[in-house]
Amino acid sequence: MTTPYPHLLEPLDLGYTTLRNRVIMGSMHTGLEDRSRHFPELAAYFAERARGGVGLMVTGGFSPNMTGWLLPFGSVLSTHRVARKHVQITDAVHAEGGKIALQILHAGRYGYHPMIGSASKIKSPITPFRPRALTTREVRSTVDDYARCAELAREAGYDGVEVMGSEGYLVNQFLAERTNRRTDEYGGTAANRRRFPVEVVRAIRQRVGPDFIVVYRISLLDLVEGGQSWDEVVALAQELEAAGVTLFNTGIGWHEARVPTIITSVPRGAFTWVTAKLRAAVTVPVAASNRINTPDLAEDLLARGDADLVSMARPLLADPDFVAKAQQGRSDEINTCIACNQACLDHTFVNQRASCLLNPRACRETELVLLPVPRTRSKKVAVVGAGPAGLACAVSLAGRGHQVDLFEASDRIGGQFTMAARVPGKAEFHETLRYYRRRLEVTGVTVHLSTPATRQRLREAEYDDVVVATGVVPRVPDIDGVDHPKAVSYVDVLRGVVEVGERVAVVGAGGIGFDVSRFLVDDGADDLESWLRHWGVTDPAEARAGLGDRKPATPPRSVQLLQRKTSRVGAGLGKTSGWAHRAELRDAGVVMTPGVTYHRIDDDGLHISIGDDPAVQTLDVDHVVLCAGQESERSLADALAADGLTVHVIGGADVAVELDAKRAIKQGTELAARL
Repeated sequence: MTTPYPHLLEPLDLGYTTLRNRVIMGSMHTGLEDRSRHFPELAAYFAERARGGVGLMVTGGFSPNMTGWLLPFGSVLSTHRVARKHVQITDAVHAEGGKIALQILHAGRYGYHPMIGSASKIKSPITPFRPRALTTREVRSTVDDYARCAELAREAGYDGVEVMGSEGYLVNQFLAERTNRRTDEYGGTAANRRRFPVEVVRAIRQRVGPDFIVVYRISLLDLVEGGQSWDEVVALAQELEAAGVTLFNTGIGWHEARVPTIITSVPRGAFTWVTAKLRAAVTVPVAASNRINTPDLAEDLLARGDADLVSMARPLLADPDFVAKAQQGRSDEINTCIACNQACLDHTFVNQRASCLLNPRACRETELVLLPVPRTRSKKVAVVGAGPAGLACAVSLAGRGHQVDLFEASDRIGGQFTMAARVPGKAEFHETLRYYRRRLEVTGVTVHLSTPATRQRLREAEYDDVVVATGVVPRVPDIDGVDHPKAVSYVDVLRGVVEVGERVAVVGAGGIGFDVSRFLVDDGADDLESWLRHWGVTDPAEARAGLGDRKPATPPRSVQLLQRKTSRVGAGLGKTSGWAHRAELRDAGVVMTPGVTYHRIDDDGLHISIGDDPAVQTLDVDHVVLCAGQESERSLADALAADGLTVHVIGGADVAVELDAKRAIKQGTELAARL
């Protein structure tokens, strides 16, 4: 069968086994790994992706011993009893024709418990606990623990293991001068620092034999001061290959690095050029990773020889059928990951179960089930509003077999998602709208654009249920002069209705305020080279760890971002992306001020006072952009309920919290599963 993705879908012969294509599902800790009672759910999660055609999946990290726990009593594989419990996972994957490897991850100083150990006694900036330095004897014992964990993984039916050697975990801590100040045989010279990972791989290979996949997740760019040089990375890779590595997966940046590597503002395939450098230095297959989210991008990088495989984690949360759709010529139906992190990594880093903003079934496959309904039970349903909540509900209902009419007052779908897509670094949001447009066609939803759903029309059509997803309207703050020509709504700014001047004050520093500020200071450059210059990412052969001088562009406007709250500006942003959004605005010279009292807006600008200081100062600005929150638009829902119709209110119409697409899509999907 001909395919537009011949390289991506080509099998990979590893000698003793064959991967059915070049797609690896990269490791992502979901929270289901930590307790064996969740293994049935974990089995269903992986089985769905195996059924979707992935070549090789890698589990979330399992520690080889207690010292390496990520969390107290977290995921660990160190006994035969636990190995037996894993069999349900591997059996489920193999029943669907897939292959799966268990990731062995020792957290080192990244562990969130008091028993952590590392190469040296140097505290991590992202955990409160200071590690103790492992003794030489403990290091050797840890090598044995890795090998035993791999042996147990084979006993449990896994097709291989992945040694987590990147992102700043224990193996990385041994490799970098930043965290390795040892004076024994595991420290000092670069050769000594890489002794630990080489011994780990050698011990694993000796224990599991020649016919077992051993993946090593290698850090190509540490992106931290005191990280590895390129020569050290290459020397490590070549020694690991000699020690028995089957293939290399790649990692970019430590968790403490101040360079974003996976959020939506990172250009697609931003680091594949580094993978190509490694591939030229080794003979075993190499997988590219980070911000690869479409089959077209994956095919291109494989075709030009940047890598032998692609590793994607979040894209397979968003769409478990990614590979199957590419293979069947249905790539336009792929629910493309937008790298928002809101339901996956942001959940993981606060000890919540991971999922996906776009696919709330991810990691909930056994509880959020969209079963088809018999024709005799099919309902006639109206969905009012084509924002994220309404779209998710409409396509899910129609996919189950209900007859669905979708009403949208504007001439396009998307609601406020269309505005978010205009923010620099959020162009991926267009992919979500593309996906929903196609799903509306595939599932047979009848779409009525430029058609307000009136109370009379809905009542006369005799719908069994009406879903109101009418969203939000901007809140108008109580500021004297808010109707002055200088005062403009964020809606008009993002939609291009208003041409904003060179000096701007933004009122409200929630997610919308940050997005608007980023929109206003954008210089228009969206190429990879500009992004690399901004963040100081450079060729690791020229600068250790790939960390060079940052060279942000000059912004076209002067912006002040203000909030009433006295807390840090941006404190409510995402756990794993908020720091980068704040850094981008600081780089653009945006002044972020908390504790602001707004007095009035007039010809002179915005009059404010700050904190306890009663003095009023005037900000001489051309425009004041109002980002002071939203209010639910639910007047239609109240009227329909008064008429006795069965009404369900979802999304912003239910709760007006920022532009919370995660909650909206989840709520819409869950409602569709119930009706």
